Amino acid sequence: MNRTSKLAVLGAAAMMLSGCGTLSGLGRVKTPNVCQDLTVSIYFERDSAAITREAQAVLKGAGDMTRGCTLGQVDVTGLADSVGDPAANLVLSRKRAETVRKAVARLGFSTVNFEVDAVGEKGAVTASGADRPLRRRTDVTFRLSR
Repeated sequence: MNRTSKLAVLGAAAMMLSGCGTLSGLGRVKTPNVCQDLTVSIYFERDSAAITREAQAVLKGAGDMTRGCTLGQVDVTGLADSVGDPAANLVLSRKRAETVRKAVARLGFSTVNFEVDAVGEKGAVTASGADRPLRRRTDVTFRLSR
């Protein structure tokens, strides 16, 4: 490329960049918060109801996403594996749901109506009859509106 061609390319690039400068006054486009129900899953170690650091971060992120919306209620459903004693699974499911409810309340949602449910063995088998291996979780649904 000769000197004249290089200067022409640099000139064109400079004009394009200077044209972009006129758009800077328009501000940034923000994604609107649509205030739709939001569900997150909090996973647990086997036979545990302790919330991990990762789970705390998920709950905090979900809480941040509810800003600007009206929060009607938070549904918390504790789940356990389909193996083992169904009564023990139900107890563990309840512990998980209550632990998550308390964690959500500590995030500033203590005045929100909570609907807490626990599912032991119920629903842990697929329609084809196979066991679902990972149900060590609690599902949290934030019921949102504008």
